[in-house]
Amino acid sequence: MRKLITATVASLALAAPLFITAPAKADLSACGNIKVEASAKCEFVAEGGCEASCTELKFEAACAAELQASCEGSCPQLPSVECSGSCEASCQGSCEADPGNFSCQGSCEANIDADCNAQCAGSTGEGKSEAECKASCKATATAECQGSCAGTPPTASCEGKCAASCEGKCTYDSRLECQIDCQAKGHASCKAELQGGCSVNCKAGKAAMNCDGQYVDYGNNAKACADALKAALQIEVTGSASFNAGCSGNKCEAEAEASAGCAVAPGTKTGDLALLGALAALGAAFAGRRRRR
Repeated sequence: MRKLITATVASLALAAPLFITAPAKADLSACGNIKVEASAKCEFVAEGGCEASCTELKFEAACAAELQASCEGSCPQLPSVECSGSCEASCQGSCEADPGNFSCQGSCEANIDADCNAQCAGSTGEGKSEAECKASCKATATAECQGSCAGTPPTASCEGKCAASCEGKCTYDSRLECQIDCQAKGHASCKAELQGGCSVNCKAGKAAMNCDGQYVDYGNNAKACADALKAALQIEVTGSASFNAGCSGNKCEAEAEASAGCAVAPGTKTGDLALLGALAALGAAFAGRRRRR
């Protein structure tokens, strides 16, 4: 049974200035642009269960975020005039009703779940699964919306916001089928690679990160990803990202402020030191910055 560390990452909360409200653009590039809902429960799975979690965790979302970029060149479809015109007419009405709270990216992503559920209903066979299809669909839609809205400031006019929002929406509409088919060819190898990387990190004393059971620790960016989740979606990640601890004399100091005795008796194995380092970090919150060794 895996062991979950449930200490709140207090420093992430402290890092966010009190006057900042939810941003219009959710930048999760540190997480591989994985699709994460604002209501997700994100945590680090640490000592005592990290390696087991590498087998249990689902890797569809992380793979879809990676495969979307590699498949983009193979799926050059452009948004249709009909889609853009219809979308912008609807979008303008929503924006003008409440321009201060209207978000280009939020509008573009508004129907992603419904679109992907419809696109992937019953999508099985020929190496495909419905879960992988939905992950590919969401990764494609999120990437197109982020890319289209990236240069549109919150102060832009409704016309500007809607033009960018609908470009992203109609582009992902035109690319979904191609992206899903292209990504289906790479899911198996990608999942095997991510699972192997997760296991290597566990053996090195690094925690595995997941949101709602999905692997999120993309490219060893655990701390940066946790910061991005907090800034973009106000998600508080629980647990400790690393158990790398340094020992001096009979004291071990971890990244957070925890410490534990680590006097080494004759014959003590390296693995025992790793365990002591893990114990040093139990219950500790993230440090706002890495402690100087």
